[in-house]
Amino acid sequence: MRHGTWEPSPADRWEDAFLAGNGSHGALVLGDPENDRVIVTHHTLVRPNNPPADTAPPPLAPLLPALQDALLAGDTTAAERFTDGRPLRWVRPFHPGFQTRVRRPPGTPGPTVHRSVDFTTGVVAGECGERRSEVFVSRADDVLVQYVTAPGPVVEVDLDHRLPGVPAALEAGRGVATACRETVLTLRARYPDSPLGYTGLTLLLTDTGRTTVTASGVRVEGAGALLLLTRVRRHAGDFDTARETEDLRALAGGAWPDAGVGVHSGAGSAAGSDAGAGVGSRAGSAAGARSGAGAAGRDLSAVHAGLLDRHTTRHAAAYGRAALDLGADEAERALPGSVLLRRPDSPALLERLFAAGRYHLLSSSGTHPPRLTGLWTGDWDTAWSGAFTTNANLNLQTASATALDLPEVTEAHARLVHGQLADWRDNARAIFGVRGILAPSHTDGVSGHTYHFSREYPLHLWTAGADWLLKPLLDHDETNGVDDPRTSLALAELAAFYEDFLTRTGPDGRLAVVPSYSPENRPRGGSWGAVNATMDIAAARHALHTAAERAPVRDATRLRALAARLPDYRVNEEGALAEWAWPGLGDRYDHRHLSHLYPVWPLDEINPYDTPGLADAARRALALRGSENDSAHGHLHHGLVAARLGDAARTGEALDRVLTGDYFHDSLMSAHYPARDVYNADAAHALPALLVEALVQSTPARLVLLPAPPARYPRGRLTGVRTRFGARVDLTWAPGAYRAVLRPDRDAEVDLRSPAGATRLVLRAGERQTVGSRGGTAGEEDRSCPVRSGRA
Repeated sequence: MRHGTWEPSPADRWEDAFLAGNGSHGALVLGDPENDRVIVTHHTLVRPNNPPADTAPPPLAPLLPALQDALLAGDTTAAERFTDGRPLRWVRPFHPGFQTRVRRPPGTPGPTVHRSVDFTTGVVAGECGERRSEVFVSRADDVLVQYVTAPGPVVEVDLDHRLPGVPAALEAGRGVATACRETVLTLRARYPDSPLGYTGLTLLLTDTGRTTVTASGVRVEGAGALLLLTRVRRHAGDFDTARETEDLRALAGGAWPDAGVGVHSGAGSAAGSDAGAGVGSRAGSAAGARSGAGAAGRDLSAVHAGLLDRHTTRHAAAYGRAALDLGADEAERALPGSVLLRRPDSPALLERLFAAGRYHLLSSSGTHPPRLTGLWTGDWDTAWSGAFTTNANLNLQTASATALDLPEVTEAHARLVHGQLADWRDNARAIFGVRGILAPSHTDGVSGHTYHFSREYPLHLWTAGADWLLKPLLDHDETNGVDDPRTSLALAELAAFYEDFLTRTGPDGRLAVVPSYSPENRPRGGSWGAVNATMDIAAARHALHTAAERAPVRDATRLRALAARLPDYRVNEEGALAEWAWPGLGDRYDHRHLSHLYPVWPLDEINPYDTPGLADAARRALALRGSENDSAHGHLHHGLVAARLGDAARTGEALDRVLTGDYFHDSLMSAHYPARDVYNADAAHALPALLVEALVQSTPARLVLLPAPPARYPRGRLTGVRTRFGARVDLTWAPGAYRAVLRPDRDAEVDLRSPAGATRLVLRAGERQTVGSRGGTAGEEDRSCPVRSGRA
């Protein structure tokens, strides 16, 4: 099962629930036929637990000159005093909304459960005897759809907000309105001490039988099928449930003929019981509280099929653009995910994790790109606020988007960036007193202000964030051969930041980046805030050169001249690329972040072909780097850098550490630490990127085939890779052989690096070309390919 996974039992924990999502709404499906729970999430559900005054960037600009003087004069602790005195503030935390429940009365357990998720369609299914439940989140209609056939003689359906960690002071109330086998279930929640809240709404349709209002929802007797259409909306003040209901009715083909109506509604606290939480008085007679007795049935299967068809048209097309086949054993491909996870050497496991990573990345990207938890959580106490962390995590998660042809992810990333530029301008002005933009290292997706920082994590000093966040948008533009004017304007603003900020010099007369911070490490012989962190130098140089490429000639000349004044990188006494290019600052090697290797990955500034000396220093730095607390993102980051450096052994070791470290839940979503500790999407989403970097790399002027293939997987096929010079690549490899088919959509001349050596490759738009080794099972070299020999 390369394009899906399955389990022979329900999920005992929400972390093991199978996942679905359309980039806005998310669903965690636990798959218990006796208590069929689907946890509903939405990217906009963040708790407003910080007042606006606490979310403003610190007004530190008047103090900046004194700080710069002190740091340049050798006061290594000066940055620790560069604060407005506030305590550490976390960004507003992401949280789940509620769960829909379809419960059967307690009784004898039924037949064996089989639950599955199909990555090609995004459908999560559960089967138990004749009963079948299918859940998907529509990309076309922005609705969570659950279709249950043969639900049983009696089921109870309700919405329940009482998930782990829910605040006791959360005000919540339920409502029910039912008529002629059409029931509207609502759940209204208001955050403590806030006008903000959210409303969940489910339109429940039944084909036959009787529906009766209960204390918490409805009781359905004798139905052959149920269809639930669910949405959640975060809002201020009142919410127009009538309009939302009409939208859902329209998706189901309109309202059905009226029958008796039963209604109840009320409000209660989060700590209430089923009988009391959110349930108030009932309206209507006992007869009116029933709907549909004796009415003719309806074909819910046709409604479901139409919704599914509209969804899969979009989802399947996106998911199917790229694939990995390692020739795994079919028997292993058929195993449940939980069993396969115990076979870390199996090619079938890596195939499935690659597929799951693409599926989860696509499913969590829409309104926003993926959070630390993707689009999912079943607990209100989400680690690190379930934020977007932009000094490694978000960047790693989205690293495969361009190469593996998921523009949906890049578009979601662009929405986050361009939606926060006004706040980034505030950051630049408040903290450094300059024009331009300064990105935060943490954001809840609503505010882009920098307010999460402390003495040990002076993240307000980090100036490289905007460059890293713009890098995927630049890669997207290069791949498509068209410059997005929004990205060009953001680059111009970033260049303006550096023009105003880079005004101080060091003893050598070169510009000094001061203050400077290398996430999330500190130097020997210095404090967290320092001078000339390698990452900050690389980001400034890259931003200035890239902005110059899109600027008028006069501006371009000025920006390149400024970039030329930046300091060189430093190689330390151990032959390693130093994390700080400033005298007296030594390296601390045992750390999960690899910020100083930013010029290697994701930038292409240091590479084995153009800068072999610095590439050797980067290899040495990578060899010395420890893994600290074994964070999954550290291992994947290590592997990505190793792949860029052509180090197949170290790439394979990083991959092995992730596969053997028990990082993956049965859902194939990952954890931050070994032993499945702390639900986190870093490993799940970044794993496909590592495999692509190991097999196919590209720049606008270079293609590298098989730069660092893991030895454990000597043969396979990777299809659908997009390059930054406008060609699609399908790569097949086997021992001693490889074959790459290129399909360019524009003319290009690129340097080709492969196991066969270096050549010059000439591509013509629309002309398929094949390159490869002679002989072997991977294919023959296509002599019709116009190749110029020469040095690359």
